[in-house]
Amino acid sequence: MNGKCLCGAIEFQLDEPVPNLYQCHCSLCRKLSGSASDTAMFIEREQFRWVRGLDRISSYRTATGYRSDFCSGCGSTVPHLISNTSHFWVPAGLVEGDINGRVVAHLYVDSRAPWDEIAGEAALFQEMPEMEELMRLLHGSVEKIEGDLVEG
Repeated sequence: MNGKCLCGAIEFQLDEPVPNLYQCHCSLCRKLSGSASDTAMFIEREQFRWVRGLDRISSYRTATGYRSDFCSGCGSTVPHLISNTSHFWVPAGLVEGDINGRVVAHLYVDSRAPWDEIAGEAALFQEMPEMEELMRLLHGSVEKIEGDLVEG
């Protein structure tokens, strides 16, 4: 699978199978996406390859460590390696073609915008679940999870 930014200067490839998706509804992700949520996946480092455009990537970090990498030409948010992990964060909207996954988790639902209506059967989390729990959902083990799960 291929992905690229809006202007095409930054391009990457993903080896299948790709994991399911999540949507984050926190205020930072809303600002990053300019929408109700940010839809993304975590993909193993071995499944990810840059094709071109690394020299076009700019980064922004908040004081708390929230990170956004983006194309210096068109401003599209682009993938980045997640600190202290072996996973890339990949915005789903950059992937060309069909993703054979679905949104299986909604994060920070207590922070969602008042006009944001969450639909579907995905797990709802008040905040960020433990990474192991989230990865289990994203990589296909869709099951009822106790803990921070919110009735939906």
